[in-house]
Amino acid sequence: MTAFVRISPDDARDMIDDRDVMILDIRDPDSFAAGRMLDAEHLSNDNAASIIENCDKTKPVVVCCYHGNSSQQAAQFLTEQGFKEVYSLDGGFEVWNARFPDDVENQNDQSA
Repeated sequence: MTAFVRISPDDARDMIDDRDVMILDIRDPDSFAAGRMLDAEHLSNDNAASIIENCDKTKPVVVCCYHGNSSQQAAQFLTEQGFKEVYSLDGGFEVWNARFPDDVENQNDQSA
């Protein structure tokens, strides 16, 4: 079985710049709406089956949570579902937001 890899925010930033990466955010819907990594998709119990069924499992996936703990469990789950290259973001969204504030979108960025 393929295992996920923990990735630092700096390494994740480089990978996102260089490759076509799927970013999955597992935080609660309100936190996700308030602020998230650019182009992140929300992954929840409600949409997990659809994402697993419809995504390219060969595309790299970065899983983001609040602080980088819960994302490890979600990353392991995705590897068990057949995703080939899965990363858990160390420090989670909190560190990403502090390190790369220009790479965060939130509700206020959405045009109505």
